[in-house]
Amino acid sequence: MRPLVADALRDAPRFLAPVAALYEKRFERCGADPRGVYWRNAERQQLRFEVLAGILDELADGTAITVNDLGCGYGAFFPFLDGLPGIRISGFFGYDIAESIVAAARQRVTDPRAVFVQSMVATEFADYSFASGTFNMKDAADDRVWSRYVKASLEHLWSRTRKGLAFNMLSSTDRRKQRGLYYADARDYLEFCRRVLSPHVSLKDNLPLADWTLYVRR
Repeated sequence: MRPLVADALRDAPRFLAPVAALYEKRFERCGADPRGVYWRNAERQQLRFEVLAGILDELADGTAITVNDLGCGYGAFFPFLDGLPGIRISGFFGYDIAESIVAAARQRVTDPRAVFVQSMVATEFADYSFASGTFNMKDAADDRVWSRYVKASLEHLWSRTRKGLAFNMLSSTDRRKQRGLYYADARDYLEFCRRVLSPHVSLKDNLPLADWTLYVRR
């Protein structure tokens, strides 16, 4: 791991702790529901899952794959992926910073192929890695500090990824910005991914949703 990445991740728990607390409080109020992890509704959560899963379109032949889900919430992505035609999940590793939400994921998803861990980074190697809404909530963290953390987190996740990475973020072009959320410039992250991760990067504009998705391939 590059020293800059290690430094950014070492500093991260300081400003991730209040973010985890916000998620814990929200989850306690709303439960294992898209609203419990700050999605507006189930439809919008599903649309983002569908866009992220586009990186797997080339695999609709029953090939077995392993998956990392960084920011897994209560585990909703596992049954979604497992239900896709032609996709066979042989191992699924979910990570989240909120303890009670990880506990809920373990309770809801009892399939032995799925493992859920309280962690801010992926600890296992997988064929494909995903991050859906993982970097949206920054609370009081400065944008520059948060950007440094996000890029370090993505670089670390890529180091645990064998074939492809898909992640989404709120768009900096959104005019309805809310306090405490992080809005990212797609061009900045496109350049970062091409320069640091892989030259094989493609951008998906998630219209009518106010975010974008990047696919990164080996």
